[in-house]
Amino acid sequence: MAEVQEAGIMAMLADKISLPASTAELAVTYKEAKPFPHIVIDNMFPDEMLNEVLEEIPSMSNERWVHDRTARTTKSNLRSAVELGEAGYQFTAFLNSAKFLYLITEITGVWALLPDPYMGGAGYHVVPSGGKFDVHADRNIDQVTGLKRRLAMLVYLNKDWKHEYGGQLELWDTKGTHCEAVVEPIFNRTIIFEVTDENFHGVRPVLNQERARVSFATYYHTVPDSAMIPHSSIYVPSFYLKKDPLYKRAAAEIMPPALYRAARWITGRK
Repeated sequence: MAEVQEAGIMAMLADKISLPASTAELAVTYKEAKPFPHIVIDNMFPDEMLNEVLEEIPSMSNERWVHDRTARTTKSNLRSAVELGEAGYQFTAFLNSAKFLYLITEITGVWALLPDPYMGGAGYHVVPSGGKFDVHADRNIDQVTGLKRRLAMLVYLNKDWKHEYGGQLELWDTKGTHCEAVVEPIFNRTIIFEVTDENFHGVRPVLNQERARVSFATYYHTVPDSAMIPHSSIYVPSFYLKKDPLYKRAAAEIMPPALYRAARWITGRK
């Protein structure tokens, strides 16, 4: 990727990140993106930086993880930001720095962004084999600080990830009726998107039995509106989601997971 040099905040970050265009051009891309404001940037960070962050991920049997296992989501997060290793700590500090906040502001147009050093709901997100995250709109208020969530940034850490492994991020229309964009979770791909009650998204099931889908999430905030009512994730109605026929759902219950995934792949169900 050709690195774009420009005056202003990007000149201060030239040794830390690489952008495919000027922040003014990226701002147009972000604003005009469908189905809601977002931008996907490849190779934004040095590979070496992300390699160190990836290598620090604890074993999934470590007690530092919180495992979320429900009918709607299957993923794991670190229990606290204090559990991050040195590389993760330095990466988080950079993402929450004033320089990076101004960069994100120039791209998204959201001013007075506030970081979250506690990384509430952020940090490593690990979706295991067979895991998913149903289509939803994100929580609007941070549970710890009470700040309003404005932006989400996901940095993918999956090396040699193939389409057939699943785990793609889906961006849905503002009514939550159908998917309009799909993002492959490949290594050093970053997506930034606006958090609102109508910006629905989800994670397709991970189909590779030997791989988990890994990302590093950061949320950015502003002071909340006085009239805001806090809520947790909002899920779309189940009748909008595609369901397997009854016989397939029954097979999923009785067949070994590896055999069931193999059968889905053979029959062309991506």
